[in-house]
Amino acid sequence: MKKILVPTDFSPAAQAATEVAASIARKENAELILFHVIELPSSSAINVEGEVLTTENWEEKVFSMKIIERTKQKLERLTTSLKGEGVDTTFEVRVGTAFHGIREFIAGETVDLIVMGTAGHSKLEEMIIGSNTEKVVRYAKCPVLTVHQSPLKKEFKNIVYATNLSADEEAFAQVVIDTRERYNGTIHLVRVNTPVNFESDVKVKDDLNAFARKIGLNNYTINTFNHFNEEDGIIHFANSIAADLIALSTHGRTGIAHVLAGSIAEDLANHSNIPVLTYVTKRNSP
Repeated sequence: MKKILVPTDFSPAAQAATEVAASIARKENAELILFHVIELPSSSAINVEGEVLTTENWEEKVFSMKIIERTKQKLERLTTSLKGEGVDTTFEVRVGTAFHGIREFIAGETVDLIVMGTAGHSKLEEMIIGSNTEKVVRYAKCPVLTVHQSPLKKEFKNIVYATNLSADEEAFAQVVIDTRERYNGTIHLVRVNTPVNFESDVKVKDDLNAFARKIGLNNYTINTFNHFNEEDGIIHFANSIAADLIALSTHGRTGIAHVLAGSIAEDLANHSNIPVLTYVTKRNSP
C-alpha cells in the first residue's frame, strides 16, 4: 500500500477517519493525502491558487479567496501535526462539488485505499440526495474504509467478513486476507439468514468452509446469524463479537439499478458505528 486518500470536511467524523488512516499509513509506511473540496457559489471564477479569472463580482471573489486561504491553513496545520507523528502527509485542495472532486482526483491518481468519515443519513435523505460517502463506495476502483466515529482500537483484529460467496469476490477476499495478516487478526465469516433468504446451518457452514479453502483463508471462524434483514443482521453480529471491522463487497450499482436494488454495503457504510471496508467487485453501467 503506497497511497491513502482521506477526503475531509474537518467534521468529527472526518477527524475520526483521519486518525484511522494515519494509523494505517504508519503501519504500511504509506503516503497520506488529505483532500478537501471547497464548494463556492456557481458564479465564482477562482482557482485554488486564489487567482481571479474574471473581473465580475469582486466582493464574492474576495470572500471566496479568503475561504480558500483559511482552508489551506487548516490543511497545513493538520499536515504538520501528522508529519510530527511520523506520517508522510500531503494535502490537495479543489474547488467544485465534493463527490465530483473526489472522483476526478482518484481517476487521475493511483490510490490504494480511501478512508472517509460518515455522519449517517436518514433513509429519506439517502433516497432524495444520497451521500458523498455512498457515491464514493459505489464508484471507487480501490477499497474504501468508512468510519463513523473514532474507534476504541485502531487495530483491526476481529474482522467480520460478510461474503456472498460469488466468484467475482476473490479480489476483495485478498484485500480482507491482507488486512487480517497486517493486524495478526481473526476473520469471522458470516451469513445472515433472513425470512426470505434462509438456508440451513449445515449448508451455510459447508459453503463457507469451501469458500475459505478456495481463497486460502486461515485463522477464521464460521458463523450464521438470523435476522429480519441483512444489514441489521451484520451489524448485530459484529457488535455481539466486539468486532473491529466489517468487510463486504458491493456490485457498485448505479442509476436506476441502484434506486431499485440499493446496496447493503453502502447502507452499512452509512449506518455502522464499526468501521466498514468495502470494494466494488463488479461494475454495472449507469
